[in-house]
Amino acid sequence: MTTTRNARELAETYFTAWEAGEFETMRGLLAEDVDFVGALGTASGVEEVLAGLKGLGQVLEKIDVKVRVAEGDEVITWFDLCTGIAPPAPTANWMHVEGGKIVRIRVTFDPRGLLAGFEKQG
Repeated sequence: MTTTRNARELAETYFTAWEAGEFETMRGLLAEDVDFVGALGTASGVEEVLAGLKGLGQVLEKIDVKVRVAEGDEVITWFDLCTGIAPPAPTANWMHVEGGKIVRIRVTFDPRGLLAGFEKQG
């Protein structure tokens, strides 16, 4: 079983790496069969998940973490998703960790601002 500290550290490293565009670092945090479900879509496996994160990473400016709560192998991070195309989106991200890797990610936020921003980009 992963300790709370390790799950929390994985989440901290995940968000720091995503904000910095360090996708190889992120690859090392994710299980090969990681499963992602979010407001903008779903992804199965490390390659699909990274592709989605890279796509959103193109407009990502900052991840403004408000609070992170970890219990055992579960971590919830509440943050403002700040992009160059939309107002900050208050976001909740839940991760489940097994064997020192992130295996499940669930994300929820109101996507309307981001969708409108992508539409304006053409």
